[in-house]
Amino acid sequence: MSSVKTLPPAAALLPVSTPLSWQNGRLALFGLVWLAYLATSLVTRVALSAISLHDGLVGWAMLPRAFAMGVLLDAVTGLYLCGGLAVYLWLAPRRLYASRFGRRLIVAGFVFSIAAFVYLIAAEIFFFDEFNARFNYTAVEYLIYPTEVFTNIRESYPVGRALLTALSVGLSATFLLRHRIRQAFLDDTATLRARTLAMLGFALLVALSLEGLSLQNAQGANTNRISGELADNGVYSFFSALKNADIDYDRYYATLSDTDAAARLRHLVQQSNTHFLPPSVTSHPLARQVDNSDLGPPRTLHVIVLLQESLGSEFVGSLGGRDLTPNVDRIAREGVSFTHLYASGTRTVRGMEALTTSLAPVPPEAVVKRSHNEGLFNLSTVARCAGYAPTFIYGGYGTFDNMNAFFGGNGWRVVDRVDMPKPRFSNIWGIADEELMDNALDVFDKQVANGEKIFSVVMSTSNHKPFTFPEGIAGVQARGGGRDAGVRYADYAIGKFYDKLKTRPWYRDTVLVVTGDHGARVYGRAQIPVPTYSVPFIVHAPAYLAPQRVDTLASQIDIGPTLLGMLHLSYESRLPGRDILRMTPDDGYAVFNHNRNIAMMRGDQVATLGFGKTVQTETYDAATGELRPAPHNPVLEQDARAMFQMSYDLFATGRQRE
Repeated sequence: MSSVKTLPPAAALLPVSTPLSWQNGRLALFGLVWLAYLATSLVTRVALSAISLHDGLVGWAMLPRAFAMGVLLDAVTGLYLCGGLAVYLWLAPRRLYASRFGRRLIVAGFVFSIAAFVYLIAAEIFFFDEFNARFNYTAVEYLIYPTEVFTNIRESYPVGRALLTALSVGLSATFLLRHRIRQAFLDDTATLRARTLAMLGFALLVALSLEGLSLQNAQGANTNRISGELADNGVYSFFSALKNADIDYDRYYATLSDTDAAARLRHLVQQSNTHFLPPSVTSHPLARQVDNSDLGPPRTLHVIVLLQESLGSEFVGSLGGRDLTPNVDRIAREGVSFTHLYASGTRTVRGMEALTTSLAPVPPEAVVKRSHNEGLFNLSTVARCAGYAPTFIYGGYGTFDNMNAFFGGNGWRVVDRVDMPKPRFSNIWGIADEELMDNALDVFDKQVANGEKIFSVVMSTSNHKPFTFPEGIAGVQARGGGRDAGVRYADYAIGKFYDKLKTRPWYRDTVLVVTGDHGARVYGRAQIPVPTYSVPFIVHAPAYLAPQRVDTLASQIDIGPTLLGMLHLSYESRLPGRDILRMTPDDGYAVFNHNRNIAMMRGDQVATLGFGKTVQTETYDAATGELRPAPHNPVLEQDARAMFQMSYDLFATGRQRE
């Protein structure tokens, strides 16, 4: 037998008392991964800055601060992301660290970490293209429903190519760093005591950053929202949104005393036909009797609301848009068009919240998705008292965004995809709009046959990425047509529904409403990008309503009370919305939510309440869609505080329940 002895691993021959330094193996490994994250974050910021400069959303002078604050936020986020690696490098004994398994574990970690960092570049660019923002609460909401969201992402974006590219970069970068990684195993000289001291320093840095850094001080008090987004870090922003998913409104937003807020809100909703109930009868500050008897006897008409996915006014020709909606326009010619109405938010649940409850859009979550949201005083409360049988009809699975639970718990009979025949065409969001509306007509026919009065919200899905539609429709590409194809197909389905509706014997006594849940996408550099919120609100009942255009500024929260007024119903109300047709031209206002910001607009003034109790007033230029700094408007700012504070309080305290 050979007498040659096997040599121990090189790491075992090294001294064990060398102090820790950046040249030391374990700390060098940590530094390489941390620097890789900083490098990819810098690439992301450069790419988003180039897009923003090209689109005119920022100026060159804004970039130095954005990059300086951004690098700081990237560095801190990198520490958080590398926390697991830091713990492993601290505690792993030398035998495990330098073993074949330990080396392979580190190499695999390098490959997948760098691949993940590179993939984040693509993900952030795609998200920014859609929302002009870093990952925010919208991203958090989407991840709650992975089946719909990830299928939509896979069908809408080149996910496979992005993953393959990211993995290729991860492998290539790790190959280029192979000598540094190998040397890190040979240079493992630090004692556990030295590693513990380094870990304490790491923990101190993390603790200081948690205490002293936030999105607010990183972004600064900048009226240009995009420059703040460029200073942000997508990962940090995502987890910040997740952390603040259930916030105490009074802690983070400017408020008034409860008495002042209630008094101001009562003044805001007061109209000539409303009479507030005395405190001896109710503790609800908005409880009031709405008397529409001066308009004539109640109209027992059927009501059908087509709540259209992403139908912004920018596409509607009769509203000065791009002329993509000939069917909506022909309905508008015989109806009442509210030309100056704004959505309250940027997601479907915000539109549903405003339409049904009239509550202002308090961050971060719409009441549709909040817990304990059943039994609210809402539009169906009044409708049921007036003898209607309210329904909510949706072409997708209503478990998404908690729709079924919300509507079902608030007096609406739910009909979703589960209740419909196997569709001829569908995608991840639901069945094609024309099939949805055919199913809705079947529901309505049965209701009428059973002697029920229709009061229905029909929620469409087709005008949504991945923008796929049935074949053979003139002017609509089945695939690859993008948003324009989505709008054209939605309009086509509305037109077919309208033509079929007119064949029903009960059509003459039907109010048909066409409105959008929100605009198509968020864009612009303002904290509240007002033009992106404009949506149509068209009411068609030619036997009862003369065609007209109403230019009064209004909000989605006013749709419900306006419809009830058109029906000449008198009722007890707790809805914070108002009847637009009873407003004077100067009486209107609109409310908005964008990420953490909330705002009220009256005339050309916009008062914005920010996270961290900030308050500012700006002037809105309708011609350019821009907001410019303006002196504080105390009345508007306090009205905004009252509206949002009370909407939060009434729900949180349970007073908004029936």
